Amino acid sequence: MESYTRKKYAKRRRVVLLLLSAIFISSMTMLNLLGTSRFLDLSFSFFGVEIPMILAVGVLPYPITFLCTDIISEVYGEKKASELVWAGLIVNLWLGIILWLGGIIPSYTTSNLSIDSNDAFMTIRALSLSTITASMVAYFFAQYSDVKIFHLLKKYTKGKKLWLRNNVSTMVGQLIDTVCVISITYFLSKTIPIPEGKSELEGLFLLIMYAYVFKFFIALLDTPILYGAVKYLKKYLGIAEDNI
Repeated sequence: MESYTRKKYAKRRRVVLLLLSAIFISSMTMLNLLGTSRFLDLSFSFFGVEIPMILAVGVLPYPITFLCTDIISEVYGEKKASELVWAGLIVNLWLGIILWLGGIIPSYTTSNLSIDSNDAFMTIRALSLSTITASMVAYFFAQYSDVKIFHLLKKYTKGKKLWLRNNVSTMVGQLIDTVCVISITYFLSKTIPIPEGKSELEGLFLLIMYAYVFKFFIALLDTPILYGAVKYLKKYLGIAEDNI
């Protein structure tokens, strides 16, 4: 009976880790492929004051990556979270290689298509390669910082105050990521639109601020999700619960 229970929990831990890793990797891939292909106007009115909010579509799936690494950090430990960060970096590199190869190999063209797939691919390629280059730099430093700060605070608070390490590590990591991705992508490809009437420096600052404010509030909102997920998973996976 004891052997059966151990095997049951071991299988659950493998499956859950695989699912969390898949969500993490797919979100990273969407970020790089969607990237700056479209900018969304999420501006809103707050007590009669218009609050501008312009975001690249690739930003939408990105906050979930920090939630995934924080869950893995808390449930599986720092080593597994760090391994996932490295795996994500390799996926970024692999995606960049395929996009690069797809652009240098001669294309097959036909006239019976309603959309020129070659033009569509080359547009995606031009946008994605600059985004991937920027995100590889940003991703490594942001995700690595997120994992390290998370475990530094966990050690400092003796395993308590999950809300503190979740929010601080995520917000620092997302700030690093936002600054790197927007500034590097802009200077590599010039595909990021600067708000009208603003200088280059002012425009980049505003876009960084818009993206970071969005990520900041998502990070606050995901705290109860993290608490619930960690509490449930530790019980489901047969892991002793700490005082979180």
